[in-house]
Amino acid sequence: MDTTREHLSAVDIAIIDLALAEDIGSGDLTARVIPEPKLATGLLTTRENMVVCGAAWFDAVFARLGSAVSSEWFVADGDEVMAGTRLCRLHGQARALLTGERTALNLLQTLCGTATRARRFANAVAGTGCRILDTRKTLPGLRLAQKYAVRCGGCFNHRKGLYDGILIKENHILAAGSIAQAVAAARALKSGVTIEVEVESLPELLQALEAEVERILLDNFDLAMTREAVAVTAGRAQLEASGNVDLGTIRELAETGVDFISVGGLTKNVQAVDLSLRIRLDE
Repeated sequence: MDTTREHLSAVDIAIIDLALAEDIGSGDLTARVIPEPKLATGLLTTRENMVVCGAAWFDAVFARLGSAVSSEWFVADGDEVMAGTRLCRLHGQARALLTGERTALNLLQTLCGTATRARRFANAVAGTGCRILDTRKTLPGLRLAQKYAVRCGGCFNHRKGLYDGILIKENHILAAGSIAQAVAAARALKSGVTIEVEVESLPELLQALEAEVERILLDNFDLAMTREAVAVTAGRAQLEASGNVDLGTIRELAETGVDFISVGGLTKNVQAVDLSLRIRLDE
């Protein structure tokens, strides 16, 4: 599980700036009821069991406000904590804490929700040797952040976008003429990235195997077809299963012997966790 996050990307910072801009607009009118010199302390807790993720995004919100708000985290990304756990203590200018509160919480609760959901899926296939992958079905602008959260939850990343992997799907095959022609065209690019082919039947699986691709995506195969696909492939390519997968069915699918299962719901069906940030003015 990779939970190393030394710095945020330019995309992450741009998203934080956009989120602050849509909330603050021309200025936080309500925060002006607090005298500018006033200092305050904030205590962040969780109201539900969860996996921690997003401390860097949370802290960056206050940094982007240009305020001297300091944070002391009692937990780390990837930690599984119980309801009522104290996560972080903040201290700084009261106005800044109040202005950044909602944006910081929106980001943190979403990433914690993603990591928590990923942990449930990772636990469901523990011991099978199968790895759970995310997809490109992410919240707009939060792809890198959510993919980090997936890793914090114990699952793994598929390609980040259209630039770091080739996945030849039905429409690509139709446009190219055949699986073999599509794979040949992909290899001609000499991109150095993994070439994967999506198949919808066992005959298509055989065509993909003949093309000697590194990975094959079994799209909506039932359990019997998946077991047959594993037997036919016999280790000649990595197999990824996808389609209509949930926590109730994923264990049985993993036990068929596929190498990966991709789950779009890791990132698109996220429920934010319930967090509380209580702020008190210093005496």
